[in-house]
Amino acid sequence: MISSSTTTVRRAGLGVVALSVMLTGAACNRGGSSAGGGSKAVRIAIVTRDFTNPYWAALRDGALAEGKKQGVKVTVQAGSSETDSTGETTKISTLAGQNYTCFGVVPVNATNVITPLVPVARKKIPILDLDTQISPSASKSAGVSYKSFIGSDNSSAGKQAGAAMLKLLGGTGQVVILQGIAGEQNGINREKGFAAATSGKLSIVAKQPANYDENTALTVSTALLRAHPSITGIFAANDTMGLGAAQAVKNAGKSGKIKIISVDGITAALKAVQAGTLSGTITQYPYAEGQLAVQACMNLVSKKAVPSRVVAPIKLIDQSNVAKALASFPEPFEAYHNPITGKSGK
Repeated sequence: MISSSTTTVRRAGLGVVALSVMLTGAACNRGGSSAGGGSKAVRIAIVTRDFTNPYWAALRDGALAEGKKQGVKVTVQAGSSETDSTGETTKISTLAGQNYTCFGVVPVNATNVITPLVPVARKKIPILDLDTQISPSASKSAGVSYKSFIGSDNSSAGKQAGAAMLKLLGGTGQVVILQGIAGEQNGINREKGFAAATSGKLSIVAKQPANYDENTALTVSTALLRAHPSITGIFAANDTMGLGAAQAVKNAGKSGKIKIISVDGITAALKAVQAGTLSGTITQYPYAEGQLAVQACMNLVSKKAVPSRVVAPIKLIDQSNVAKALASFPEPFEAYHNPITGKSGK
């Protein structure tokens, strides 16, 4: 015969076991969403060029904010400068050896990120090409593929800048172009778009790389102003170069006489537009691009579809709308269609 006291002890023991199982299960599920319905937590790695450029810092901030919203771990790292391809590839190589479930990369050039991504591709981890096109042929040769390209239409950005410059100059004039890093595709596409929009109307008298750097742009613009004293417009392939050009124009005593349009929409450029030292900027909303990257990774690790190309929003910012842009910064001040969620983004 089993005593009542023994029965009580056994029931208590069973209760402890049940509680232990429940707690263990809760601990295993801690940490947010899971990849592909399994127990492995979603961990997203994003590597960009550098954080000294406010554009890439805004992309980082958008990705981190979206990660927090989604309840997943997002790590964003970068090289030390716009041209630091070695530093960037080292970051990717290190992250590739860690337990990440999705990668997003912004290359310095068309090929520098391919080799460190080979081990990622071999493990069948989804990779996103962000902002700047990576060479499809070189990637294929290395066995690396990308689930999606997420970035702005840089040709369209150049065309919008060209149309704005035409309007500012009354359809005629001499202009110079400040290019980005030599051979970098985004800058090439912006230049082509600008040239296409102004062909036969504006005369492009000079173009020169300034490496997306403000001080370099100041030096280059100063020399160009001396060599071409009749120019009435400057198109800079990014905002930091536009700000350098604006300083050169001011130093030459030509503020207001030379129109300057750049690309990116960083805070300093928006404030310069408001102050009148920049005529306009084509904002590309890198914050939204960072958000889109995380949203795409969430879809991919959940085995949901992602478009092969996701076009981030762009918009001309000038005196007519700069106040709204600043008030909404770093997010877009107008709604846009989000092809990943299928909803309106803002």
